[in-house]
Amino acid sequence: MVQLQGGKGRLWYNPQLASSQPERCFDIDYWRDQGAIIGSAQGRGTTWFIQLDQVAVALRHYIRGGLFGRLVKDSYLFTGWQNTRAYREYSLLASLAEKGLPVPRPVAAKAERSGLMYRADLVVEKVPDARDLVAVLEKSSLDHEVYVQIGRLVRQLHDVGVCHTDLNIHNILLGADDKLWLIDFDKCGVKKGESWKQDNLSRLKRSFIKEQGRFSIHWQEEDWQSLLSGYRT
Repeated sequence: MVQLQGGKGRLWYNPQLASSQPERCFDIDYWRDQGAIIGSAQGRGTTWFIQLDQVAVALRHYIRGGLFGRLVKDSYLFTGWQNTRAYREYSLLASLAEKGLPVPRPVAAKAERSGLMYRADLVVEKVPDARDLVAVLEKSSLDHEVYVQIGRLVRQLHDVGVCHTDLNIHNILLGADDKLWLIDFDKCGVKKGESWKQDNLSRLKRSFIKEQGRFSIHWQEEDWQSLLSGYRT
């Protein structure tokens, strides 16, 4: 990780993945002028997919959710550069990628301070040819072995002590060659103890049930048992 600093901001980037001008990673108007925007996705905000010189990436601006987010859309209390959401997610993704977990490699992160508050952005490698499990399960069911692999993926994350605070089937992707990926590690981190692991699994199961009600995804209780069998092996 390389750090740049100037004025009221900090920028961290991977020189192997970021462009020769890493600050350009966050300039959506520049990439639009270059014809390099290859797509977008709507969530809490807009995630832009951009073709950089070396790699395709996803650019996300940190936006608050919930009722408080209606009052303070994208500002957070500043308590130090290494406590910013961008730095923490970048660092966690870099650590997990080094450990061999299937997560997007971080490309660049930026935080800009204004008084007591800051705003932040993150750029990560775009997972090629990937769909989240909701999109996949809307079309068809998944084989037993895929659920076993999902369980093993969650167990792999837990074995390194990382709690994914938003573990749901929108944040599990199925990519090329049926490879599974985990995304969106905002506010995630290492936790001690064991009790949180069951809570994490329960959250994931609730996600399957919720999306079954919303989108009639092809999922049943037997699939959850297949996932648990993978988690336990």
